[in-house]
Amino acid sequence: MIANFFLRGIDRSAILVIAILLAVAVLVPAANLYLPVTSPFHVPSYVVPLVGKYLTYGLLALSVGLIWGYCGILSLGHGAFFALGGYAMGMYLMRQIGTRGVYGHPILPDFMVFLNWQELPVAWWGFQYFPYAMLMVVLVPGLLAFVFGWFAFRSRVTGVYLSIITQAMTFALLLGFFRNNFGFGGNNGLTDFKEILGFNVQAPMTRGFLFAASAIALAFFYVICRSIINSRFGKVIIAVRDAESRTRFIGYRVENYKLAVWTLSACMAGVAGALYVPQVGIINPGEFDPANSIEIVVWVAVGGRGTLVGPIIGALVVNYMKTYFTTGALAPYWLFVLGSLFIGVTLFLPKGIVGTLGGLIGRERRVKTPAAEAPATNPQPQAAE
Repeated sequence: MIANFFLRGIDRSAILVIAILLAVAVLVPAANLYLPVTSPFHVPSYVVPLVGKYLTYGLLALSVGLIWGYCGILSLGHGAFFALGGYAMGMYLMRQIGTRGVYGHPILPDFMVFLNWQELPVAWWGFQYFPYAMLMVVLVPGLLAFVFGWFAFRSRVTGVYLSIITQAMTFALLLGFFRNNFGFGGNNGLTDFKEILGFNVQAPMTRGFLFAASAIALAFFYVICRSIINSRFGKVIIAVRDAESRTRFIGYRVENYKLAVWTLSACMAGVAGALYVPQVGIINPGEFDPANSIEIVVWVAVGGRGTLVGPIIGALVVNYMKTYFTTGALAPYWLFVLGSLFIGVTLFLPKGIVGTLGGLIGRERRVKTPAAEAPATNPQPQAAE
């Protein structure tokens, strides 16, 4: 049954996307580790974590694209789930430092020793174990999303009102995590990571593994999303997007469908955050900034709402542009570029990059098909011999 579920989401286009992601997962780390620097195909060491970060953003954008493009839920607070997954991974990495910290305490992280904490808070218990930390990566964002969605969807909060309260949620978390007495590093956050699963987190081999894990996770969740969209469940959530009242009227419990896809989306964002942190090397309350959640929506809009590949491409394109502009003299103008990009896409490419290209290809096929069938349907009279 599970195999049938996954096979439902695999077709020719899905196979192409999966093949590209798996090829990238293997070839980029291999080109970095095994090709000499003089080779034209060598991938510099700084590129591996940078593109790995882009891939985690692609997974984050995919999570928003699933709920916005197919269920009509516009979230302006998905950065909160991303950050919670990142903090869960960061807490595990902090527990691995042990006596190698600045203060050499075997249990307490350096910031707790600096703040004169006497014992490890209950929230940190168990994070020295990798399986427990990975469970929290999914459970914490998922539980928050479930509780939030339970009240919001059963209260039939929709549209702009839902978007506003999702933004209020992430802003409340931002304020809480900024406080030193919250137990998560205050405004400095968590950093100075040493190792993951016993391997140096800065080592090239570890960087390559994290890069590959990001690409594989993106391919895995892409297949899950395609399987959902092509299932009966997917047809219902699309109906909810297009006509929620009518879907409710014919007997579907709309709030249950919305809650399920919302919770899954939050878990995907948490996994993206967990893969992001060891590659970047820090997690702080700035990840809860509502502006980050708005930027995720821009990625989806640029790539193409209502598609699954579109959000991934949008995240890659926009973040490459961000890197290009913010590493030079044009850094102060990046927000103007981002705003102009969003306005331009909204006005001239309302379906985004992928949606517009798909429409053009479909139109070209419709034009060519009648021409190809013309001799069969309208045979020309033959000249007399």
